[in-house]
Amino acid sequence: MWALVYSPRFQDHDPGENHPEAPWRAEAVVRFLTEGPLASEMTLVAPSLAPFAWLKAVHEEGYLMAFEEACLRLKSHFHGDDNGICFDTFEVARLAAGAVIRAVDLVENEGYSVVFCPVRPPGHHAGPARAQGFCFLNNVAIGVRYWQENYSLKRILILDWDAHHGNGLQEVFYREKEVFYISFHEDPRLSFPGTGFAEERGAGAGRGYTLNLPLKMGTGDREYLKLLREVIFPQVAAFSPQGIIIAAGFDAHRDDDFSFLNLTSQGFKALAAEVRAWSEKFSAPVISVLEGGYEPGALLASAEAHLCGLLGH
Repeated sequence: MWALVYSPRFQDHDPGENHPEAPWRAEAVVRFLTEGPLASEMTLVAPSLAPFAWLKAVHEEGYLMAFEEACLRLKSHFHGDDNGICFDTFEVARLAAGAVIRAVDLVENEGYSVVFCPVRPPGHHAGPARAQGFCFLNNVAIGVRYWQENYSLKRILILDWDAHHGNGLQEVFYREKEVFYISFHEDPRLSFPGTGFAEERGAGAGRGYTLNLPLKMGTGDREYLKLLREVIFPQVAAFSPQGIIIAAGFDAHRDDDFSFLNLTSQGFKALAAEVRAWSEKFSAPVISVLEGGYEPGALLASAEAHLCGLLGH
């Protein structure tokens, strides 16, 4: 059994006409999954709005107030033209963060080992006081804080395989040793947001608990799996995570124009199958949270393949 945390309200965030992070994304993923072969094992769960206390565990209060005010004042953008907003965006973003909080409760209180959160807006570029890259609230970071503080987890692994570096996630946890942030992404010399170089390894107590693996153009399934098995896994094993959160971007797919990477849907399945093995080895439940992925066919096929890998199908 696995759980899917979703609200139809995710469609109410409208970033503007022709914006790639369009309202169809999460709804299409959920419809595809609920009509497919994995539906018989699935429990559909509704999220609640993330409480302000947990938003403030990651984001500065002044930033949250400015974000909410921009939406209420019907501004069209927030912190840059890429970040389109509407009246509902602030509340929908709270609901997306709340989905990850609900996922944590599901693995801790109801025994689920796999929970998928196909949310929008995405979050991994959002910093404590910065919206960026279609992201406003850092859904994964808020979920990690909740997991740490509400359930006393000491070692949480974040695995980010979006095509673009999760600079917001890195910023939040860069000085912490209780959270191991691992990202493989396009070469930051060529790709947004221009961060995530290999020498960025954390600072202070967090030195060594950030691992960035920049990828050259055309990197595909075989290279990803080799990195996961030979470079990443030994460090994950040394860390011995108690919980795993995947920042699940699918824009590294070969058919997605938002990157020059070359993963296939079967590659995403193979990556997820490796994570399933880690989950079993360390008795660490897996929460997967949607980030990027903008080509409809690639997104739907990759999301389903991803779940198949996590579930051992």
